Amino acid sequence: MADLSVKIAGVEFKNPLIAASGTFGFGKEFNEFYPLERLGGISCKGITLTRRDGNPPPRVAETPSGMLNSVGLQNPGVDVFIKEDLPWLKQQNTTVIANIAGNTPEEYCEMAEKLSDTEVDMIEMNISCPNVKSGGVQFGTSCGSVSAVTDAVRRHCAKPLIVKLSPNVTDIAEIAKSAEASGADAVSMINTLTGMRIDINTRRPILHNNTGGMSGPAVFPVAVRMVWQAANAVKIPIIGMGGISSWQDAAEMLIAGAAALQIGTVLFSDPYAPIKITDGLNAYLDKNGLDSVSQLSGTIKPY
Repeated sequence: MADLSVKIAGVEFKNPLIAASGTFGFGKEFNEFYPLERLGGISCKGITLTRRDGNPPPRVAETPSGMLNSVGLQNPGVDVFIKEDLPWLKQQNTTVIANIAGNTPEEYCEMAEKLSDTEVDMIEMNISCPNVKSGGVQFGTSCGSVSAVTDAVRRHCAKPLIVKLSPNVTDIAEIAKSAEASGADAVSMINTLTGMRIDINTRRPILHNNTGGMSGPAVFPVAVRMVWQAANAVKIPIIGMGGISSWQDAAEMLIAGAAALQIGTVLFSDPYAPIKITDGLNAYLDKNGLDSVSQLSGTIKPY
């Protein structure tokens, strides 16, 4: 059997399959299906400085080959996560990534400081959040704001720092380069695309928040393209995500340049997807005479 382990910014993952933030909670529900040590890691549900109840319903809508969500980062807050959820997670023999979201640079920095004193293995910074100090424009949509918030958090973060990139930009390669230049140890991509559905009978948006984040198989080709572009622009590792639903998708994303993978929306329809994808990848590597999954990463052959 091939070696499925990968190393991202010095952190070991026993396999490249990581549960994506916002789709796996803090892992307790999925632990009823299989031991979480079967996963390479868990990117926990996005946490904020204080408790958030999220957006009012309806906040999930079906789309062709995917879904929209505007859950609104419902979570108990960073202090509750550290006290109640993290101790259990650290007993599950898998790599734990804390995903943080904030509305000001100061909120990100404070959470990074708090989490740096804990046993989390890595911190993933969700920059698809509105910067209330800049009129609500998302942190992740310009090189300047990506650079500023990454640089600020880097100075308060003692853990390896992943910056999660938004696809709702004009040039993903330049955004990735800004994160790298400002101290990111890795980037994860892509976050959800902005989308909308309308009920033709009521003529109202289906989501109470009007728009939401689109995820699922429909976004996969966009994600592959963006991972490939970023892989040609930066030297830091890329954690690829966006519509991965099968081992074939996983292999394709790795070939495009990802060093590890996150899977999310597929978990709602098949909680066993990480196990199936890991087994399929292993068989693919054996069939192609590859000793490790890392040998597949970035092996795309250009025309």
